[in-house]
Amino acid sequence: MDEELKNYLDGMKRDMRELREHVTIECEKVETKRLTEFHKQASPSEARAKSHAAALRAMDLELEALSERVTKLEPTH
Repeated sequence: MDEELKNYLDGMKRDMRELREHVTIECEKVETKRLTEFHKQASPSEARAKSHAAALRAMDLELEALSERVTKLEPTH
């Protein structure tokens, strides 16, 4: 293999390594941005879900208490 071709191939290998590194870095940036946006949206949704769950538990307890009161007031047949 002549020297010119060897130099050309070495340059191509170097360019490929640099391109691979660049693509890897850019992919990591995109992944980080996507995860950040996901967590920004997930946090309020999670908070609302917890709030709704707490409200539902409270309403369930109140409904159970009312049900017991009605049962005590109704005459048994």
